[in-house]
Amino acid sequence: MKSLHLNDIAERAVKIREKYRLLEKKHHGSEWSIQEDALAFLTDASLVGRLTMSQQGRWPANDEDLSQLKHKLGENIWWLIVLSKRMNIDICEVVETFLENTENKLNKNL
Repeated sequence: MKSLHLNDIAERAVKIREKYRLLEKKHHGSEWSIQEDALAFLTDASLVGRLTMSQQGRWPANDEDLSQLKHKLGENIWWLIVLSKRMNIDICEVVETFLENTENKLNKNL
């Protein structure tokens, strides 16, 4: 698998979300609000928790759990990109700032 830069991932994520918006308009007459996107993200984030428990042997598992976990991990990153875009927040910038600030705090305390 090729390595992708976060900017490239963000561009693809936004294009995919635009296609989902077309489906929402087709089936429901309007696109989801930012709040509905956030709720969908939270639902998928909760599923990551449950699937992680399953993967770690702390919840009844089935054979598909690992593939579902991988899918949901990717989907959660996608949702964060989608949400940041809808709120006019540059996800690449905030991730870089978070990493720098966290590294600096840890380096001061180690």
